[in-house]
Amino acid sequence: MAIEGARTDRLGVLLDQFDQAREMAHVRLTGLGDEEYLWEPVPGCWSVRRRGEAATPRAYGPGEWVLDQGAPDIPASEYAEVARQAAGGMTVAKIAEDWSVSTERVEQVLAHTGTPEPDATPVTTIAWRLAHLHSCFAGGWEWTFGERRQDPKLLVDFTPSAALALERFWALIDRWRDSVATLTDEQLDTVGLSQYPYGSDPDDPFIAVLSGANLEFVHHMAEIALLRDLWRARPTSPG
Repeated sequence: MAIEGARTDRLGVLLDQFDQAREMAHVRLTGLGDEEYLWEPVPGCWSVRRRGEAATPRAYGPGEWVLDQGAPDIPASEYAEVARQAAGGMTVAKIAEDWSVSTERVEQVLAHTGTPEPDATPVTTIAWRLAHLHSCFAGGWEWTFGERRQDPKLLVDFTPSAALALERFWALIDRWRDSVATLTDEQLDTVGLSQYPYGSDPDDPFIAVLSGANLEFVHHMAEIALLRDLWRARPTSPG
């Protein structure tokens, strides 16, 4: 079914995709309260926590509240991406630098055959997923359209307030979208237009970075939507 006014140019397709995902996410997040935002459905969750109470060794943030983050690794879901990086000419040392892991770990991934075992990753709260997205897009904006000097891990003042987190998040997301909308075809094809220091952005044409940002937004918002469904269906009485 055709969508009236749908664009078919490269930037237009990605903007339309992002706009539709943002609209659906905004509806799904309506009414989010603090208890649900911080709800830990299982033991060992990653979340937003007070400094000094973080459950992980690399939790970060500029203020009183920090975002849980574990030791760096290459998840099984990214083995294929590492193989593509190597096939594209990236050295093992550069891949290791991009993923913040040892060269031995990269060599282990490249030598792996067959289907990787599923990742034993922690369950994360709505607060964590929203804060992670906020941090990624804040860093992406700063290192593409901003001054390209601020540490991405110090850009977002994490909060236990769902309402405040959403207010700040939507403002940042709209700034990102408005900046992306100004790009030319030449800029979309420019390698290193984004200099975001964590990952391969400096080595990729921006059209690939933009596509990846959309994917990040969509898949984390889908996870948040599922957590909201589970919260609503959770047992609320003893036994």
